[in-house]
Amino acid sequence: MNENQENLLEAAKTVLEMNNQGTYTIPAAGMYPHQWLWDSCFIAIGIRHYDTERAKMELLSLLRGQWANGMLPNMILSSTSRKVRHGSVWRSWVSPHAPDDVSTSGITQPPMLAEAIVQVGKKMKSAERRSWYKTMYPALLAYHQWLYRERDPHSEGLVLQIHPWETGLDNTPPWIQELRDHQMPMWIRAAEKLRMEPLFNVFRHDVQFVPSAQRLNTIDALVFYSVQRRLRRKSYDISRILNHSLFAIEDATFNAILIRANEHLVDIAKTISRELPEDLQTSIEKSKVAYEQLWDQYSNQYYSREFITHRLLKVPSIATLMPLYAGHITQERAERLVRLLEDSHQFGTDFPIPSVPLNSEWFNTHAYWQGPTWINTNWLIIEGLKRYGFHDHAEALTETTIDLVQQSGFYEYFSPIDGSPAGINNFSWTAALTIDFLSKNKRK
Repeated sequence: MNENQENLLEAAKTVLEMNNQGTYTIPAAGMYPHQWLWDSCFIAIGIRHYDTERAKMELLSLLRGQWANGMLPNMILSSTSRKVRHGSVWRSWVSPHAPDDVSTSGITQPPMLAEAIVQVGKKMKSAERRSWYKTMYPALLAYHQWLYRERDPHSEGLVLQIHPWETGLDNTPPWIQELRDHQMPMWIRAAEKLRMEPLFNVFRHDVQFVPSAQRLNTIDALVFYSVQRRLRRKSYDISRILNHSLFAIEDATFNAILIRANEHLVDIAKTISRELPEDLQTSIEKSKVAYEQLWDQYSNQYYSREFITHRLLKVPSIATLMPLYAGHITQERAERLVRLLEDSHQFGTDFPIPSVPLNSEWFNTHAYWQGPTWINTNWLIIEGLKRYGFHDHAEALTETTIDLVQQSGFYEYFSPIDGSPAGINNFSWTAALTIDFLSKNKRK
C-alpha cells in the first residue's frame, strides 16, 4: 500500500466515524438519518479490519428491528424520527409482527446479513467465531425461513419482491418499466400529463441534498409512494398484498444474493453443529435450479421475472452479472457474463461497472441506478470473479475502484464514463468497502 492509499484508508475511517451513531452507522448525514439493512452489512465488512467489536455491534443492531415473523426490515427508523415524516409514512405498527420498541419500514432488502456475519467471523479465532455464529444464527435462520415461507408461496425456489426498494437498486430500469405499465394510478398519470413535477418536488426530502437529475424522477417517486401506501393499507400482510396484485417480481439481484447467503447459512450451521430444517434445505436446493429459469438463451443474459406469469423482464441492467456473485452457474455461463464486462458497448467502461449497460436506452451517467457505478455492486462482482477464477479481472476491477474513490472521493455513486461523483458525499459503504479493498491489497 502506497502513501496515497494509506491516506485514503485513514480518510475512509474518518467518514465512518462521522456517520457513527453509537451502535450503528447511518449511510450519510442529512439525507439518510436511519439504519439500512444492506448498508450496515457492507459497513461491517469494512469496519471488521480495524474494529471487530464495532463490526459485530453494527450487525447486532440490525436484530432490534427484526419482526416476529422473521423479516428483517430494510430500514430501522431513527428514534428522533419515529413520530414524524418517515415513521408516519411507514406505520409499521399496523402489522402485528412489527417490534414494539422501534419503528421500521414494512419491507426488506437484499439478504446480505449472512455474508457480513461470515466476513466479520474471518477476523476471529475459531472459538470466538463459533460463539459469534451461535449469537447470530437464530435471527439469520428466522430471516431465511421467512423469505421462503412468505416470499416463495408456490415453493418454486425463487423469492419475490413487492417494492423496488427491496432490490436495493431502487429505480433500476426493469422495475421502473413494470411500475409504469402496471402501477401508475390515474392521479399520477394526470400529474405527469399536466407537468406538475415541480409542485411535488417541494415535498421531496432527497432533492434538498443532491440535484434532482441525480435521483429518480418525481413521477417515479410518486409511484413508489403509491406502492408503499398500498402495502401499508394491507398491513404488510403478504397474502393480502398478493391478492389481485399486478406487481410482484422475482428480482435477479435479490435472488442471486440469497443463493450466496444460503451457502453461508449452511456453512454457519455446520460450524456450530446445527441441523437446518428439512423444508429450508429443500428450498435452498430449489433456488439454485430455479434461478436458471431467469436465463434468456437469445440474449445470453439473466433477467428478473414477473411473479405471476413468469415473463422475463428483458430490460438489461447490472442484475445480469450478479450470478457471478451467487456462484451457482456453470463456468461457461460465467465466461459469457465476463465477456459483457469486457464489452466497451455494454459494461466495459473506463470506470466500471455501470448499473445499466451503455447501449441501453435507459443509460444516464448520473441518474441513480440507471447508469452510475456503485462501489457495493463492484464489490459483489469482484467476489464473484474470484470464485470463478477470473483473478486478473478481479484485481483490475479492484484497482480501478480504488482509483475511482481516490480521484473523486467517498461519494454515493459515480459516472462510469469519467468517474465524476454524484449523490451524497461521505457515503458510508463507499468508505467501508474501500477499506476492505485496501486491506486485502495490503496483505499481498
